[in-house]
Amino acid sequence: MKALRFQHPSVAEYFFYLVQGHNRELLARWLKEGATVESIEQDYLANESFPDIDPEEFAQIVRYLDYETAKIDRLIEKQQQLIALLKEKRQAVISHAVTKGLNPNAPMKDSGVEWLGQVPAHWDVCRINKVATKITNGYVGPTRDIFVDEGVKYLQSLHIKDNAVRFEPPYYVREKWSQEKAKSVLSAGDVVIVQTGDIGQSACIPRELEGANCHALIVVSSVRSVLHGEYLAWCLNTDFGVHSLKSIQTGALHPHLNCGNVRYLSIPVPSLEEQTQIVEFVEARRDWFLKLVQLAEEQVLLLKERRTALISAAVTGKIDVRDWTPPADEDLVAA
Repeated sequence: MKALRFQHPSVAEYFFYLVQGHNRELLARWLKEGATVESIEQDYLANESFPDIDPEEFAQIVRYLDYETAKIDRLIEKQQQLIALLKEKRQAVISHAVTKGLNPNAPMKDSGVEWLGQVPAHWDVCRINKVATKITNGYVGPTRDIFVDEGVKYLQSLHIKDNAVRFEPPYYVREKWSQEKAKSVLSAGDVVIVQTGDIGQSACIPRELEGANCHALIVVSSVRSVLHGEYLAWCLNTDFGVHSLKSIQTGALHPHLNCGNVRYLSIPVPSLEEQTQIVEFVEARRDWFLKLVQLAEEQVLLLKERRTALISAAVTGKIDVRDWTPPADEDLVAA
């Protein structure tokens, strides 16, 4: 870290804002040339040009920016709170639909399963191994020598997030290698569960990833006449599903899931028709909430850009703040 001590506190506060308003340009000028590891060069920093004005004018700029940026920061905080609430609401809506159904007037019964509570009376509750044709592990072992530029797609835990498979960055293995590890070759509709690391993340394999292989993922192939993979994936991504998976993880230093434990987890199983309706409902609600979150995130980005632009204009004199005074309600706003 580089430490700078100015002759007047207001100058230090001004410089703090100067760096915020021109971060990229200043750092580009201060970086040590030809260094293996990027670092700030002391001489470049010391020779940075600096306005030669009265300390009181520095103080006035700082007072103005303190007031204006505080207003923007409060707006950013409100948007971030909205984003958090939208995500909580989305999870609650999805969890309720998947575990309680779409009919609010349906008779209910006790599921007998911790964290699940009551389920519709006409639903079954059974262990995963009763509705699966295969529960197995993906390949677990060193990967440094198995990757190739083209070949069979190879999924890892980093590709599984928010009940979706995002094949980025892409990894590939040789066809021959994949055939030797045939038990972990994936079919569309299979469900994969992260075995180590971000335990509890699950997703259904889409059609375009048919035939891919995988690493350190638990693979569940459901009995298609009883259980849709899409519904199972949503079930495992509810609060109930995540709690259930985390409750069976083993290993204090390096938590992980075992196939033998996953197979005995109990899940609610509606009819195939209801499963389809639930999946369609939760995917529509997920997309709706996603749009709202994206709008709020765009607002945060615009506010941050506005904040940087305001600071930049004030510290370079493009805004004349010499006669600026805070509004009469300054104390109320600051509170």
